[in-house]
Amino acid sequence: MAAEVKISIESELDIVTARQKGRELAAGLGFSGTDQTLLATAISEVARNIVSYAGRGEIVFTSLNEDGRPGIMVVAQDQGPGISNVEQAMRDGYSTGNSLGVGLPGTRRLVDDFALASTPGVGTTVTLKKWRR
Repeated sequence: MAAEVKISIESELDIVTARQKGRELAAGLGFSGTDQTLLATAISEVARNIVSYAGRGEIVFTSLNEDGRPGIMVVAQDQGPGISNVEQAMRDGYSTGNSLGVGLPGTRRLVDDFALASTPGVGTTVTLKKWRR
């Protein structure tokens, strides 16, 4: 497994940086342009949630290789307010902000594996995995 790449997330600029890093890593692993875009979009969403709800956090990228199949794991972590009802947050149309409420459910549809762990008052961790087709 390759070394981890960590990006601190505190601003709009950091969202762009994380998105570009994800696309760059995916391209280096031979992902199609479409899959690079899907991954970059998912990264944008989880990074934006960090900025919007927690103020700061980090995204960690790790290259994966499972039986010769390359992939990328993206872990977005913050020590923000947490999500009080994860099941509700994963429903299309639900939002605690002024958004359409498609962020987390949409992100889940963009990647191959999605996990969300959140504790109110402690923070949230979203883990995404995308495999090369």
